[in-house]
Amino acid sequence: QVQLVESGGGLVQPGGSLRLSCAASGSIFKAYFMGWFRQAPGKEREFVAAIRWSGGSIYYADSVKGRFTISRDNAKNTVDLQMNSLKPEDTAVYYCNTHPAPVFAWGQGTQVTVSS
Repeated sequence: QVQLVESGGGLVQPGGSLRLSCAASGSIFKAYFMGWFRQAPGKEREFVAAIRWSGGSIYYADSVKGRFTISRDNAKNTVDLQMNSLKPEDTAVYYCNTHPAPVFAWGQGTQVTVSS
């Protein structure tokens, strides 16, 4: 069973940057389209960004286009999310999983709080 562990969250001021990382156990990770998702308090979990196993296809939610960059390293079984120009509305718990449908159990996520 693949386990997903997200890290890199924290408190940042508006306009700041954070880099999130998702580490997956198990080599099967390489075969999947991987995505980042987020869930704000009182809201449904929503899609943020996704990347094909080869890195050749990348998708972003409109709300993060031009500010977030997703990348993956199949050799290290990691998927990263570079977040720049952060806004208060980016505040949420961020998770990674397969895209579009989650195949693996959700990890604990990493909290991102954007506030002055």
